[in-house]
Amino acid sequence: MEKASTRFSQIDVGKAQHLRLIIYGAESYWVLDLAIRNVEKPQGLDNGDVGVLGQLNFNLSAATAVVFVKECMDLVEKRQKAAIIRFMFSSKFGYTIRNDFFVQRLECFAGIERAISFISPLSAAPSAAFREVPPDRLPEVLSYAIGGLLVQNLEASDLEGESHRLDNEFKNRFSFPWLQADPIPRRRIAWVQGRESIGVSQRAYEAARALGVSIVMIENPGHWLEDDHGPYAHLREAFIPVSIEVDQGFTQRVVEAVRSYKHPVDGLMTISDVRLPGVARACEILGLPTSPYAAYQIAGDKARTRMLEPDASESMTLSNAAELSSLLSSEKGQQLAFPLVVKPSLGWNSDCVSRVADQNELVEAVQRASERHADAANPSLGVVVEPYIEGPEVDANLVLLDGQVVYFDIEDDFPTRGDAADAGMEDNFQETQVVLPTALPPDEVQLLCDSLRRSILRQGFTSGVFHCEARIRHSSVFYEDQDGILDMQRKKAEPTKEKSVYLHEINARPPGYLESVAVKLAYGVDYYALRILLCIGSAENSRVQALAKAFLNGPQFHLCILIIPQIRAGIMKTENGGADLLKRHPELSQHIPDYDTYLKRGDVLEGPSARSLWWIANFSVISRTSRPECLRRAQFILENFVYELDPIAQ
Repeated sequence: MEKASTRFSQIDVGKAQHLRLIIYGAESYWVLDLAIRNVEKPQGLDNGDVGVLGQLNFNLSAATAVVFVKECMDLVEKRQKAAIIRFMFSSKFGYTIRNDFFVQRLECFAGIERAISFISPLSAAPSAAFREVPPDRLPEVLSYAIGGLLVQNLEASDLEGESHRLDNEFKNRFSFPWLQADPIPRRRIAWVQGRESIGVSQRAYEAARALGVSIVMIENPGHWLEDDHGPYAHLREAFIPVSIEVDQGFTQRVVEAVRSYKHPVDGLMTISDVRLPGVARACEILGLPTSPYAAYQIAGDKARTRMLEPDASESMTLSNAAELSSLLSSEKGQQLAFPLVVKPSLGWNSDCVSRVADQNELVEAVQRASERHADAANPSLGVVVEPYIEGPEVDANLVLLDGQVVYFDIEDDFPTRGDAADAGMEDNFQETQVVLPTALPPDEVQLLCDSLRRSILRQGFTSGVFHCEARIRHSSVFYEDQDGILDMQRKKAEPTKEKSVYLHEINARPPGYLESVAVKLAYGVDYYALRILLCIGSAENSRVQALAKAFLNGPQFHLCILIIPQIRAGIMKTENGGADLLKRHPELSQHIPDYDTYLKRGDVLEGPSARSLWWIANFSVISRTSRPECLRRAQFILENFVYELDPIAQ
């Protein structure tokens, strides 16, 4: 991106110079800064009318821009400090690939008070090429703006420096093809299973809206999205009440729901693990774009996933617990090397995963894992027994398009209770902290990308968003506690054995909501938007490639997803532990862009031995300075998160 000549002009409004317009040009956009030097309202922005700004017939964009200027001026007047109102314009005519890209890519940018998009989904961005802006043409110019932001609490002497800071960040955040030449048609998709609450799904539905994709929700009757007059009805075009229980009739019910809808759909998707295969089969029946049903079957089965790997001979798969006795008497069974990890073939959230130290624990863990989904609508008795792998665990997310990786990121999955040297089979593998960007050395990052891509292709996928969990064997790093903070450290000597990737699982969908939001905030890449476009097929390949571009300078901060686990059993007495923490420590708010409290007053906590591993709360904690600072903040939250429990009545 080449910087065009920068022009400065002064607007003399009234008796003082209140506004300075700075025009900065780049390859695909240019910007205009209203640098406000003092707090008196400039002529033309008086209360009650918009003066010179109201003398033209504005389109919606211009009218919104004028209102935005007035609102910003009101804020600046209250703060009694200098400020910059910046507007972004397109240098060429085209259609924005998502209408909120301006706000989305600026989220969490330090110092911005407000940001707003002026264009609606699927609309065109008009081209504009103003080199100077006399005051009487300001309304005309604003009619071409596609977005605006406010930075305030500045000193007058800081205005030019702040303007240059914004220039650099715009290059960092908007150096991707956010505009395309051809009109983008409105799409419609059917979405199966609407998640348990707005708190863990809102950004996904808002992404669809920004892309110009209408959602037809297929869900159980009584779901919170069903009410056509409810607070979130605007997030979907329609709601089809259908049982989505995963039983023998699930796929056919989905097919019939799609066929019964009054309008055709362009795609069908779900992000529910247990429903992925059935929805893929429905796509095949309906002739909609999808990866093969057989591929989803493999990905959803940890036993079949493990047996496809080159190191499969180290593991054992059982169709039921009764097979264990014959395995133990076999030659392979006689050579078992403990510790081992036992888990159900079907499962998620590290549910019912045990680390066992001897044969007695193995027998017990296999029986428990086999029973975990024995009573499900679609029963599964299968069990996987595999070696416990020393080495750092990661969450790795890949976006594939026609077999090639178009985006890839890694988060460090910190050690769990099950990783402790003295761990017993009751110590689970529930996540404790997930930190990004990774601290792994570059060669191990590349090793993960290459190895996991091959694993995904082996299962039969060529395109999609994939959330993988794996470990690095013979890594150059290990976890060590230093001054009370646990983090990766470099080993003093490089391992003599060849490094390799040990795959735990492939989830053929975006990472969970917490991690998807974390990646969006840190890197600017929206996994939900990509998954929505991928379900529509090759017609949306260009938008997939464009939106799979992270910030030029990498993540804008270090981020730690901190999980507050259940360590005691009881009935939650505290109203909202997360909100309570921030009330007691308001200084933390600027370092926590996202948090949620799952278990609130009246909810039952089963404690560390809970059948389902649901946590009390989660926090996304950031540092713009360093990873150690981010981890120290997370540690502070963990130590200061307090709550009260009432006993469970016997």
